[in-house]
Amino acid sequence: MLRRLLPLLFLAGLGWFLWQKVQPALFDNPLNPTPRITVTHNTVLQKVEALGKLELVRYHFKDVVEYKKSTYRFLPDAKVALIVAGDAVGCLDLRKVQPRDVVFEGDSVVRVALPAAELCTWQVDHSQSRVYSVENGFFQDAELVDAGYKYAEANVRTAALQSGILAQTEQNAEKILRPMLETMTGRRVVLTQQIAPPQLPGRR
Repeated sequence: MLRRLLPLLFLAGLGWFLWQKVQPALFDNPLNPTPRITVTHNTVLQKVEALGKLELVRYHFKDVVEYKKSTYRFLPDAKVALIVAGDAVGCLDLRKVQPRDVVFEGDSVVRVALPAAELCTWQVDHSQSRVYSVENGFFQDAELVDAGYKYAEANVRTAALQSGILAQTEQNAEKILRPMLETMTGRRVVLTQQIAPPQLPGRR
């Protein structure tokens, strides 16, 4: 009797093992399969650029933007409302400092002519921004939101300049660079502005 049962027990165990293997595939929903993610990288270094811009001030902005677009005469305007956060950075490009811009006067004074302050970067912080509402997008909601963000990014630059970021950059240069240079040189440092070369009149 035991000899007759052993083959049956073996076949039953083998059948149970195979069932456990094929059961997930049989009962998976073919209309909603588990997504398989494959990521392939092919990173190529395209350019190496020397940096010499000293960031001296960063402005943070918060804005509520309502962007309207009129497309069709007999349909209501498409409109998107955004709550936008943005940053703007003022800096000095120290690569523009030439040997002639550093002048030693006697044994106690050094004059350094600094380049004009610049607005280095301005951008929307998408992690702190969100879409508040979209109306009458007519299946073009994504394009409408993208246009609204582009307008908001341009407005970050305008707002930074109107808020005096360049003047603040120059003030911070005086506060930060002058003590540092005095420590390095052991002299009193006088910071001035580079004189822009005169522009020649264009030819007609």
